[in-house]
This record gives sequence, structure tokens and C-alpha cells, in this order.
Amino acid sequence: MRRADRLFQIIQLIRGRRLTTAAMLAQRLEVSERTIYRDVADLQHQGVPIEGEAGVGYRLGAGFELPPLMFTQDEARALVAASRMAQSWVDPALAHDIEAALGKILSVLASDARVAAEAIALYAPALALDDATRTRLQSARQAVQSGHKLRLVYRDAADAASERIVRPLGCFYWGKVWTLSAWCELRHDFRGFRIDRLDALELLPELFTPEAGKTLADLLRKVRSERRAPAG
Repeated sequence: MRRADRLFQIIQLIRGRRLTTAAMLAQRLEVSERTIYRDVADLQHQGVPIEGEAGVGYRLGAGFELPPLMFTQDEARALVAASRMAQSWVDPALAHDIEAALGKILSVLASDARVAAEAIALYAPALALDDATRTRLQSARQAVQSGHKLRLVYRDAADAASERIVRPLGCFYWGKVWTLSAWCELRHDFRGFRIDRLDALELLPELFTPEAGKTLADLLRKVRSERRAPAG
């Protein structure tokens, strides 16, 4: 990697985090920490407002802006491939936003990189999710973002139906299906609901606030703890 490219990458890595250590930068860029110290010092001398010090960590001062990013042909191909795959597996609103964002990225690429990216022979036909599932996925995702409770009519693997009031916490993609992880007020515990098994999903006007023991972080800690527990 050219030194100029490495200096640019250092700025990108520092501005993408609250605090970045020299050890992390050295590992990502495959150079020594001494090289990182020297590069950071040079950037500071050039006027880049990098705050912090060796042994503690670095962060970028407020107000610093870089010119628009330029992607390599391989990076541009990767973006197109990822967006094509994602659009088949997300809800309509998010798929529209992905397409709009990709269009903005492609519009600022050099013509050869844009042509190469759009010519990548990787496609994901929009057959992954049926319309009802995509619509309910969108409603579930938006409820997670807004903090609204949901009323669900759900059918389990045995085709037994139940009605639940839940606090939606996150939508998870498992390769073939989406699930909604939530705090279930009927069971007083965390539950996962396959989006494609929802007979109905209604956004309720009631908002919920995070409570200890009922948050996404609590759910993830519980899952990690159960995975570490020895089999009895």
C-alpha cells in the first residue's frame, strides 16, 4: 500500500470510531505501531485535527471533512453485489433506499469503475419473500425503530394460533427466513417470531421505553450465556 493511501485509510478508520488505538490501526493496515505513530504525527503536522496520544488512542476533531470517497472497481462491484442481494431480502421501503443510495454512489464513480460495477454477473431475483412477508417485515422494522408495541397473531410450527402484545426489539435474518425478536407480554419473556408465520401484525399507539431485563442487550446477553452453559 502506498503511504498516501495508508494515511487516507488512517483518517477513515479514526473518524469511524469514538476512539482508535495505534495497535488496532497497525493490525488493520499491516504495519508496525511505530509506523502508525509516525504517520499520525505527520497528519497532525499537515493540519488534520487528530486528538489523543500514543498508548491511549486517537479520535478526529469535530468539523473535519474529507472529499467524497472514491471506490476501486472491486469495491464498487462488491457494493453492487451486496445491494442486489439485499434488495431481494428486505422490505420494500428499505429496498428503495438501498437502490437510491447505490445510485448516488455510482453517479460519482469514474466511468470505468461504474461500468465494471454494473456489469458484475451476480443477480438475486426478487423471489425471496412474498409480498405479505415483505410488508410485515417493514412494519416490524419500523416499530423497532419507533418503539411502538405490536399486536401479533402468530402461528407456531404446529399451526397453533395465538395473539400476543410484544415490545419489538430487532429483526434477524437467518439465511432463508426473518424473525422478530421481542419481549412478549403474554409469556413475560423474550420470544422469537418468524415473520412468515404472522397472520396479522398491528402497530399499536402505545410506546414502550427500555426497561432493565427487557432490552435487546439483555436478550443478547441471555443468548450468549445459554450458549456458554455446559450441557447437562
